[in-house]
Amino acid sequence: MALECNIDARGKAVRLRLGLMGVLSSLGLAAACLLISAPDLAWIVPAGAFIGGAFAIFEGRTGWCVVRALGFRTPI
Repeated sequence: MALECNIDARGKAVRLRLGLMGVLSSLGLAAACLLISAPDLAWIVPAGAFIGGAFAIFEGRTGWCVVRALGFRTPI
């Protein structure tokens, strides 16, 4: 499956910004898990935020959006 560009420059910028916020917030969540000695399952939240942020950065860099590829129209 080829990843064709399906978002414009404004959509790319929004996805990059959201991705960076996701990755940075995941680092803060991971630090909080370390400080409170959270159980093993608590690491799912920072890991999910990191993976989601990294995927949003990927979308912003490539210009491809999975939601738009599925046929939905996004307002940005």
